[in-house]
Amino acid sequence: MPLDFIISALVTLTVVVDPLGLVPSFIAVTHGLPEQARHKVALRACLIAAAILAGSALVGDWLLRTLAISLPAFRIAGGLLLFSIASEMVFGVRIVRQSQQAEKAIEEHVRNIAAFPLAIPLMAGPGAITASVLLAGRAGGDPWRLTALIGVIALVLILCLAVFLLAAHIARWLGITGNVVLSRLLGVLLAALAVQFVIDGARAALGA
Repeated sequence: MPLDFIISALVTLTVVVDPLGLVPSFIAVTHGLPEQARHKVALRACLIAAAILAGSALVGDWLLRTLAISLPAFRIAGGLLLFSIASEMVFGVRIVRQSQQAEKAIEEHVRNIAAFPLAIPLMAGPGAITASVLLAGRAGGDPWRLTALIGVIALVLILCLAVFLLAAHIARWLGITGNVVLSRLLGVLLAALAVQFVIDGARAALGA
């Protein structure tokens, strides 16, 4: 099993989901809840997001074939989508948007905050779903690679759960400046990965 595929999947999904970047939104959404309730919300949100991303990885390729969409075309479109998310991270737009979604959920008194906005769209959003489908496409139907991808998805969501459980401590440790700097660095890395997806898709399309 190629180690580079596992590393690429882990880096891509970690950057796209951005567990540390979700800390402010988690704190805002669960503000006023007792500690036990916050833990339940964190666990449920991670389970929902894991199910969505794993499902996208497993049936995404079948869905593309059903809709007569080639994988190279989806790679290019997905790469452009991931690049837009990366640009939001670099320029600080994503943090503002996540905070607004969290505030909107509180204002509308959403009953199940684990499903919305935590699991969808903050954790398993368009970017993460797109990345899961693209990585599954790179697996080429290899069951071992698909298994590794599911394992990576589980690992990333476990990381999210750990971050949520330690959200208050992490927020104090990083501070505002730390969150901003980390988001910018991860955004640049994601932009490079997105460009690579576009290049791979273009090469496959031109070679077909």
